[in-house]
Amino acid sequence: MIKVHHLENSRSQRVIWLLEELGASYEIITYQRDPRTQRASNALKRVHPLGKSPVISDTDQQDRVVAESAAILDYLVDRFDDEKRLRPAMDSEAGLRYRFWMHHAEGSAMPPLLMRLVMSQLGKPPVPALIRPIARGLAKGMENKFLDPEVENLMHFWEGELNGRDWFTGDDFSAADIQMSFPLLALDAQDALEDHPRLAAVIDSFRDRPAYRRTVEKVGEFSVPGG
Repeated sequence: MIKVHHLENSRSQRVIWLLEELGASYEIITYQRDPRTQRASNALKRVHPLGKSPVISDTDQQDRVVAESAAILDYLVDRFDDEKRLRPAMDSEAGLRYRFWMHHAEGSAMPPLLMRLVMSQLGKPPVPALIRPIARGLAKGMENKFLDPEVENLMHFWEGELNGRDWFTGDDFSAADIQMSFPLLALDAQDALEDHPRLAAVIDSFRDRPAYRRTVEKVGEFSVPGG
């Protein structure tokens, strides 16, 4: 049995989606965010020292704990994807693309998105009222000069990579598409995909999948905190 230590409105949604695609048995243990800081509960540190989600424990493997999104998805594919539906052969062109997208999602895509989210909160509590105008000005400058162009560059790249492909690795859906869902859903929640029809079409394809719909029924769809 896989135990998914799920932080509300977080990357761990992807883990549950993959388990639904695999038809594997799992249990969701939900943790709430601190309403003031939006950070994870300290209770997660009892599962993994970093105290972050996603993290899973595998009761069939002596309660083995696995953290980090890409590592978890690959672990679950190794454990449960006997038909090899969700990962292409790694010595193929699709396999190379799979490896790229699994790492790109967190290595290149998420940092500017997270920075932009942090910048958007600088003019709000708990930032002291006296410095909020200064913080808003600094944040706006960072967004305009660096973060917005970087995010636009990423979206342009993704749109081009989907030209002639149904999914990020090629014609077949894979765990790499699940991995890439988080940055795409974050941008969709900000209405940022209007000029990127292929990205919008991929999100529509996500939402058409029965396993995705079951995931949303259980834990909801990702939305931008404070948005």
